[in-house]
Amino acid sequence: MKSLAAKTTTRLLALAVGAATIATSPVPALAQDSATDTRLRKIEAEIRALQRNVFPGGDGRFFEPQIAAGETGSSSANTNARTSTTAVTDILARLDAIELQMQRLTAITEENTNSLSLVQTRLAALETSDTPALATETATEGEEAATDTNLAIMTGGASGDGATRQIETETASDAVQGPSAERLAAVQAITKPQTDDSADDEYSYGFRLWNAGFYPEARQQLSGFVEQYPSHWRATYGRNLLGRAFLDDGMAEDAARWFLRNYQADRTAARAPDSLLYLAEAMITLEDTRRACIALAEFGETYPAVASGRLSSKYEESRGKVTCE
Repeated sequence: MKSLAAKTTTRLLALAVGAATIATSPVPALAQDSATDTRLRKIEAEIRALQRNVFPGGDGRFFEPQIAAGETGSSSANTNARTSTTAVTDILARLDAIELQMQRLTAITEENTNSLSLVQTRLAALETSDTPALATETATEGEEAATDTNLAIMTGGASGDGATRQIETETASDAVQGPSAERLAAVQAITKPQTDDSADDEYSYGFRLWNAGFYPEARQQLSGFVEQYPSHWRATYGRNLLGRAFLDDGMAEDAARWFLRNYQADRTAARAPDSLLYLAEAMITLEDTRRACIALAEFGETYPAVASGRLSSKYEESRGKVTCE
């Protein structure tokens, strides 16, 4: 069981490295696009096959069917299926899906390994015990040992008591501090517009909070807006500004998700170019140069007028931060 988990983890890591290399490499020609996509689909299929080896039975909670209904191997069918996507959206989305599968498999493999270790400990205790009481005591010690081991791994070797006290201290500190009276007064001083367009009022209030530097309050306001008014003409502004509220607050990973979501929602929308450019900025912050270069190349090709006009300064600034091949 341990050998299978180790082999599975090793193969998954190798596949992840291969997928990252393939998905993020520059693609100068259509023939290379086809080859890259074919190899990426092969890696995805192999990961699904590994999932079935680890989790026999085809449980849909862990992975999707290997072959979807109506899917064929025809290259023309695959080409038609991808007409609504571009290189950056297709590669980033599929690579994110692979990474998510890797995380789930790794987490479940670790859980299974720990569970097996605990079962073996308890079984050994039962076999060597002379009385039920001794068996119960040994099993309890095994559970405590396994718990201590897991806690040590999660806390980087810190003692359980120390980690618990630190969490309790931080929680208590956060509860005691909370928003200061000055911050509450400053937020309340920002007025909410009252016009005939209530949806636009919600967005404008979120913009005012963001512009004043109240990023957590702005995220809360804008999240409510995009959820309540997903079809409003301001929705593209709201999703993009929500990404900015994360990025400006040092949360680049969350920001990238919102930028990509806004860009994929409607590439012709008013703030779709902004989201694609700031997606590159988020990747630069995360030191993911390859994805940053993919986003910058996509921005320059898709929005040449914006790249040389309204967002030219930001575009040149972002390009100057990375070296793309």
